[in-house]
Amino acid sequence: MAEVVIGLGTSHSPQLSMLPEAWASRAGANDQRNPALVGTDGIVSNYQDLLARVDTKRLERELDPELQMQRHERNQRGIAQVAEALKNANVDVLVMFGDDQQEYLTDDNMPAFCIYWGNEIKVLGQGEAYTAATGYQPLIGYPPHDQVLPTHGDLGKHMIEFLTEAEYDVGYSRFLDPERGGRSRGGVGHAFAYVHHRIMEDLSIPTVPIMVNTYYPPNQPTPKRCYEIGRAVRSAIEAWPGKERVAVLASGGLSHFVVDEELDTWTLEGLQEKSIVKLSQLPRERLNSGNSEARNWMSLAGAAEHLDMELFDYVPCYRSPAGTGCAMAFAQWT
Repeated sequence: MAEVVIGLGTSHSPQLSMLPEAWASRAGANDQRNPALVGTDGIVSNYQDLLARVDTKRLERELDPELQMQRHERNQRGIAQVAEALKNANVDVLVMFGDDQQEYLTDDNMPAFCIYWGNEIKVLGQGEAYTAATGYQPLIGYPPHDQVLPTHGDLGKHMIEFLTEAEYDVGYSRFLDPERGGRSRGGVGHAFAYVHHRIMEDLSIPTVPIMVNTYYPPNQPTPKRCYEIGRAVRSAIEAWPGKERVAVLASGGLSHFVVDEELDTWTLEGLQEKSIVKLSQLPRERLNSGNSEARNWMSLAGAAEHLDMELFDYVPCYRSPAGTGCAMAFAQWT
């Protein structure tokens, strides 16, 4: 049988791939246009209303340029640790849990879970077309050209069949339509592209992408369901007749677009303790927007439940006096 030999968790924010001086000018500027920021109080509001509710004196201290540079450097070490762990694990397949932010899956069809079982994916680069479309310079570590990369379609198909027999209703995708109108332009979403660019680097490992609808009501899976489907994914892998060594990875999170350190601590404790109860008790009104990506980690925790979690680092990266930003985390299960 195949075996899950390692679990890996990593944030995937664009903030990871830009220098701190761009945190406020690029990502922070977008925060000020966001009408649906989820505060640490669970209230959804625009930037100005959020700013009026927070302790700006405390948060302004988080914007010290030296502190931000220290956090940037910690982020780069965290990325390197996850990349090194994947390389050293010598795996044959990488199964990835990641959210799709209406890049490929849109409102015409938004399954709670969608497994890709084609034999290749396109991963978008960031060349001149990217700069022309967005007005932004390419992110650090991202190649200029699109890439076509291998996936493990047979294992993906097996996982769909196994989960269906286990009474999990999962969607599937067999190819990425180049004519599709989403932001991905026929490529896989940014949660998975980040892993290829910053974690896998030059490793040529076939992948199985699993898209989790963390963001969009009304069918966001509960924390318990995410954990349980992770368990079922591991059972599916172990039922595969091959001898492959498999890594399971979560891409995304933790809290953003408002940093919520309390929520993140609660989440990380639940993951480390393998506690569905603690994860299920997370305040659901705060588990929305970017915070929702913690669901990817919950699925990973279920898939790697037989292993123990080691947190490499947790780095709250603030970018405005309203407390907006992204809390980064990097971990392995061995």
